[in-house]
Amino acid sequence: MKTIGLIGGMSWEASAVYYRIINELVRAHLGSTHSAKIIMYSFDFAEIEKLQEQGEWDKLTDIMIDIGQRLKNGGADFVVICANTMHKMADALVRQTGIPLLHIADAAAGEIRKNGLQKVALLGTKYTMEEDFYKARLAQKHGIEVIIPDQKEREVIHAVIFQELVQGKILQSSREAFQIIIEHLHSRGAEGVVLGCTEIPLLISQKDSLVPIFDTTQIHAEAAVALSLQEHITM
Repeated sequence: MKTIGLIGGMSWEASAVYYRIINELVRAHLGSTHSAKIIMYSFDFAEIEKLQEQGEWDKLTDIMIDIGQRLKNGGADFVVICANTMHKMADALVRQTGIPLLHIADAAAGEIRKNGLQKVALLGTKYTMEEDFYKARLAQKHGIEVIIPDQKEREVIHAVIFQELVQGKILQSSREAFQIIIEHLHSRGAEGVVLGCTEIPLLISQKDSLVPIFDTTQIHAEAAVALSLQEHITM
């Protein structure tokens, strides 16, 4: 079994889901009392959030590289960033540390392709929706067309993530607002919706949508187990 390096705490609400899913899947595959080999570094998310708001992405990149190196030195065979937005630093982390990284957008793309979809909507923080580090990877590497909500909808999504979900608040009114946004995106041609923030699945699941939902937390965690146990299960 390969050791998984988790970079978490962005937020811990989603990181806890990663930890649970990974261990449940390892036990399902290997049985008995088996659990995953994991090394986790968990941030104080308030510090990360402040740097994001200030646009201190260079500083955040340095921080992520430092943590990636610590996990590598600690014995991690590969790393998993338990957040979509922080994949903005993924290439720099790999380049500077040399540790393999399981990219969340690649994992999501595999599921999108498996379902035969060509055009999807992307929900996430304003950074993930508006910048190209995620959309461009889906488009250029995997040939998947990506659309995003309009500006007012993006503001709603971002506010729900930071004012509610990362604080453990799950509100029915926000779920309904997301459902309206998803319906609008579907009317614009989206064949499926990527939940490109690992907190959104705390609020939205497949039962809340008529179009396919791609839960990046679940998908990423499953891919991590597949990589860790590649000698035991079919990839």
